[in-house]
Amino acid sequence: MAKTPAQRAAKHGQAATPASVPAVNTSTQRSPQKAQGNANLLLIAGSVASLFLFWYFHLLTLNQMTGLSGGLSMPDSMFFGFDVAHVEALRAAMDPDAMGQLQFVHKTAGTLFPLVFGLSAMTMVAINVAKKSVRWMLWIPPLLFAVVQLSANVVIDNMLGPEKLSSSAVSLASALVMASWFLLILSLAGIGVALFIGRKRKAPAVL
Repeated sequence: MAKTPAQRAAKHGQAATPASVPAVNTSTQRSPQKAQGNANLLLIAGSVASLFLFWYFHLLTLNQMTGLSGGLSMPDSMFFGFDVAHVEALRAAMDPDAMGQLQFVHKTAGTLFPLVFGLSAMTMVAINVAKKSVRWMLWIPPLLFAVVQLSANVVIDNMLGPEKLSSSAVSLASALVMASWFLLILSLAGIGVALFIGRKRKAPAVL
């Protein structure tokens, strides 16, 4: 006559009872393909956000600001920098409301763009480049771009604000703007290098 599990346990001890098997939640197990897919979705979202913010900040808003400055370009848009004469003319053409609007743009799109772009670029490099030294080298331009662009926003606002214009403030702001454009181009080149390395690493070997 078959004995119940309780009877077997009483006769032979706990070893006679079937060992409890912990339940496995297969939904939490992620394959490398799924992890790569999630990373690709993150990169796509970051790239789209970066492109939109660049368009909104440089191509839309700063261009529209020229309507409040008598057609004069905003300092952020001047790839080759600017001088005291341009800033003096800009200060004379812009009223306090226009100055406040430029400061608002710097605090919103002007802050989001370098942060989103920098993080997206560094993530793209991290996913495609396995060698640590090369990865760090390609991380430097987007990281510096974010720092320099954010600093340029602050320096430009401080340059336009005081009653008396400082030539040293103009030189510093101009240098930061030129550096930010250079670092942006360097970051884009670094992204191209990272994508090339990633594609070469993932390419199947040819026998």
